[in-house]
Amino acid sequence: MTAPRYTSFAEFWPFYLREHSKPTTRALHYVGTSLVVMLAGYALAAQAWWWLVALPVAGYFFAWIAHFGVEKNRPATFTYPLWSLLADFRMWALWLTGRLGPELERAGVR
Repeated sequence: MTAPRYTSFAEFWPFYLREHSKPTTRALHYVGTSLVVMLAGYALAAQAWWWLVALPVAGYFFAWIAHFGVEKNRPATFTYPLWSLLADFRMWALWLTGRLGPELERAGVR
């Protein structure tokens, strides 16, 4: 069976949320994304540009632990790298503002 190909971010978004169905998976993503934001802020504020090299490591380390160890699935980043990055920040922002629940429900995540 061939996996569906998403042609828009709107189609991809519910798939992304279903691939992050477990709270622990999402929590590990929040840790990684928060570290990315903090490191980027520090690098910009201190003009310490070499810290930017750590951004992918900080973000992907926690995400891949979540996918391979908790969710037991393949990260969407491998197939949809830009949409996955955008979706990760969207999920993080919705979580921070307390608006993620309805999005998870619409995607069928219990």
